[in-house]
Amino acid sequence: MSDALARPAAPGASAPVRPNAVVAVLALAGIVVSLMQTLVIPIVPELPTLLNASASNTAWAVTATLLAAAVATPVVGRLGDMVGKRRMLLASVVMLVVGSVVCALSDSLVPMIVGRALQGLAAAVVPLGISIMRDELPADRLAGSTALMSASLGVGGALGLPAAAFIANNFDWHILFWTSAVLGVVALVLVVLLVPESKTRAGGTFDLVGSLGLSAGLVSLLLTISKGSDWGWTSATTLGLGTAAVLILLAWGRYELCTANPLVDLRTTVRPQVLFTNLASIAFGFSMFAMSLVLPQLLQLPSQTGYGLGKSMLTVGLVMAPQGLVMMAFAPVSAAITKSKGPKVTLMTGAVIVAIGYSLNIVLMSQVWHLILVSCVIGAGVGFAYGAMPALIMGAVEPSQTGAANSLNTLMRSIGTSVASAVAGVILAQMTTDFAGHALPSENGFKVVMAIGAGAAVLAFLVAAFIPRRRAATARHAKDRQPETAGV
Repeated sequence: MSDALARPAAPGASAPVRPNAVVAVLALAGIVVSLMQTLVIPIVPELPTLLNASASNTAWAVTATLLAAAVATPVVGRLGDMVGKRRMLLASVVMLVVGSVVCALSDSLVPMIVGRALQGLAAAVVPLGISIMRDELPADRLAGSTALMSASLGVGGALGLPAAAFIANNFDWHILFWTSAVLGVVALVLVVLLVPESKTRAGGTFDLVGSLGLSAGLVSLLLTISKGSDWGWTSATTLGLGTAAVLILLAWGRYELCTANPLVDLRTTVRPQVLFTNLASIAFGFSMFAMSLVLPQLLQLPSQTGYGLGKSMLTVGLVMAPQGLVMMAFAPVSAAITKSKGPKVTLMTGAVIVAIGYSLNIVLMSQVWHLILVSCVIGAGVGFAYGAMPALIMGAVEPSQTGAANSLNTLMRSIGTSVASAVAGVILAQMTTDFAGHALPSENGFKVVMAIGAGAAVLAFLVAAFIPRRRAATARHAKDRQPETAGV
């Protein structure tokens, strides 16, 4: 798909753009959507009692969000390119609000799962926001703004945990979801008032067959990864779903290569700059989530174990919160490096910082301040990397493909986090120590997971080294509205 196929948006979408307002509103929307990832963490142990269901069934309140987000992200990204990025961003926020209200009104399992799935459908807000920025902001604002938008993922998750823990400890648990609904409404109103519709649209028709095929393949893959430990990695269900995922995705890929208007332009995704950025994103997603699994458990395990710190969930949230602030603080630094050295250097710098953070964690894990330091170092590295990834993607694709390309990159990170959860779960389940008759993850188990997290960051660095040296996305942005005559 080339820029020559792009067509103007509706005439009513030509209001003057206020860059500061656009950036602030889109970042707020990203923070609100990312809150859903940590919203239920404080009440997960209590969900069986609250919903009168088994622990294995209530786990679907988390899994449903993961699956819905994986399916929605590439589909909504493509629709954003076709019918309007702002329009699809609004639809995504509406899904968040509706899902939050359904959860807030629920007292049983089924409506809770439905509501959490609806919340997951809002996951495309961040890649859509980045794509809107490319279309609407001046070239000199793009790098810093996209870095800030990417950081909103970490900010919302980090700040949401202590807030959710405080609400869960002091109020009825339904307030968690009413709060999410109110924040969603605020974001919705601000987007309507202050964010213009992008003028760039892709031609063609929506690839319904491709969207159904990708959805089926992703659901099978993520169910295999996320539920394999519960079902047994050699069980018929796990092996059957894993095999189905491979076959469906292979068939889907063949179909996408043959159709005139594919959901995902696979020929674009194999461009070296896009391919290696997406591969690095998987490694970074793995590396970032490893910390999210290890630090809360270290903080909450009984101090009598000799390595646990015996803290509450509220303390866990307060320890993790500075990470999000660090990610936001380093967004302009990431943008400055991207402008001067290029996004490839920024990405590789972030990988090195994350690897250093995990290495520190292996030797510094006995005090609360140790874990605050580690989370901040890793947060800085992730902030660098997440700011660079959209710049690399947008530097290699046409404006009419930005929504789909950014959404696919976000999906790659999500796959990395899912794999991290499965791998860490297996390691911590196998490397245990006996405490008061209970098997708890051992200190060495945590160190192994942290070492793997450091290794994933090193892998991301090595993969990023293969990214061709290209001009930063901001340089390309100046020519975005001119027809492309050659590939990147």
